[in-house]
Amino acid sequence: MSELQRLKGQLPPEMQSWVFVEAAAAVDPPLITLEEIGRDEVEIQIDLEQWDNFALDHRNLLFWHEVGRVQNDTIPRDGWEMAALAIGLGGAIGELWVQDGLLLLMALGLSGFAGYRLYLKNNSEKRLQDAIAADERAIDLACRFNYSVPNAYKSLGGALKELVEQTRKKKKRSFYEDRLEALRKSAEKARAEMAEQEGSRQSVSSENVYG
Repeated sequence: MSELQRLKGQLPPEMQSWVFVEAAAAVDPPLITLEEIGRDEVEIQIDLEQWDNFALDHRNLLFWHEVGRVQNDTIPRDGWEMAALAIGLGGAIGELWVQDGLLLLMALGLSGFAGYRLYLKNNSEKRLQDAIAADERAIDLACRFNYSVPNAYKSLGGALKELVEQTRKKKKRSFYEDRLEALRKSAEKARAEMAEQEGSRQSVSSENVYG
């Protein structure tokens, strides 16, 4: 079985008909990325040369992170915003010339909406929060595929540490470090919840014995 076929089997059954796993064809591609290829189809693209350097568990969690992005609907879309911004600004200038108030407001509205979308797309804090949410999804998916909760956190943490070590660009490395820190906090919270649940089970067991 090839690695792409193996990963296809790591998709939740309900996603296997519309999410595809392919080798990246671009020059110097990222390790793993998403692309919307149709109205209801998504492709996960992987640079197999880089991918083979990661341990199997690390690969799985990095893959499930991308699946989590699909589930959270945070897939990067085509850059229509720049075109809309240009059309809106061009229209606004044209309407200033002909002095049509309604069309001017419509053009300014289009420009404003496109500008806001560009702000959201390029906002580093939102990108980080989307990535952290996808990491949480990855943990859930790992447990769905028979990982224990501690092993799921350990595998994703190991993958992120590896990305930190391999990344030279400071901004990108900081992005992975922030995800890793958020993952540590999430793991601590999960550990505390598991300890609390275990304590509750022991308490109930004692009541059954001595009741």
